[in-house]
Amino acid sequence: MPRSNALWNAHTLAALLFAAGTTCGHAASTGTGQDYPNKPIRIVTGGIGGGADYVARLIAQGITGGMGQQVVVDNRPNGVMPGQIVSRAPADGYTLLVAGSSLWIGPLMGNAPYDPIKDFSPVILATIAPTILVSYPPLPVKSARELIVLAKAKPGELNYFSAATGSSTHLAMELFTAMAGVNIVRVPYKSGAQGLVDLMSGQVQLTFATAGAAGPHIKSGKLRALAITSAKPSVLVPGVPPVATSGVPDYESITMLGVLAPVNTPAMLVTRLNNEIARFLGNRESSLKLLNAGVEAVNSSPEEFALKIKSEMVRMGKVIKDAGIRAE
Repeated sequence: MPRSNALWNAHTLAALLFAAGTTCGHAASTGTGQDYPNKPIRIVTGGIGGGADYVARLIAQGITGGMGQQVVVDNRPNGVMPGQIVSRAPADGYTLLVAGSSLWIGPLMGNAPYDPIKDFSPVILATIAPTILVSYPPLPVKSARELIVLAKAKPGELNYFSAATGSSTHLAMELFTAMAGVNIVRVPYKSGAQGLVDLMSGQVQLTFATAGAAGPHIKSGKLRALAITSAKPSVLVPGVPPVATSGVPDYESITMLGVLAPVNTPAMLVTRLNNEIARFLGNRESSLKLLNAGVEAVNSSPEEFALKIKSEMVRMGKVIKDAGIRAE
């Protein structure tokens, strides 16, 4: 072989190898290489001390070993900021979001700097929690069915409190009244804690409350549990029947927390993250920690989580529109 041809072939081979190395390096940096992850993973969520923060920290600790990289929690102010940050992040598997129903329900009540469907890739539905329909004990009802009968006999005479407009507890009652065909008047409160105090003293009659907030008062007899909002009985509130079996078939209104990534995150990375988080959530110790925090661990596929988001947006979107609810 002439020397000039040999040199040309050597130079060509070197160029090809350099190009291949550059391509592989780019794939790794964007999270599509086989060495993912090769740097820390960030989970963006709401303020410190909230339910999303607690779940995010458990997941971060739980998957650090399996991922082979540190997983850190980045707390941001509650509201649209966590979703906004993640929706604009690179789709490389290194920025995740732990958020609840407000991520996809909030935009139905006002403008948001992201589209909950178009801007995210669902990874896994991590936890669910029902709320509890509770009453002032002297109110002459012991079930959701009896409440419906009373409310129909006295339209507009019963009331309930809820704090933030558009919160899960507010929407749970709006869905209940719409599906049951009853008129129960809302009394808005700035503080859920103050609302519970007034409920126990009879200044208001009803509310939907979390297991953590209402549980101790139910046990002490200061509040009466009428029903829960999950489709099936929950270990969080044993012995309390679902609204769906107490006069309102197909009723369900649960608080969800899930993990999402920026849209177009490669499917192989979403699958890897889903598997690691599902493994952690399926651990008995993890499940017990979550139960003690008032939520149930869930293992879902990315596709199941995506369908859950879309179906909830359709169902609650109608309630929000019919009730004229707008974010405050």
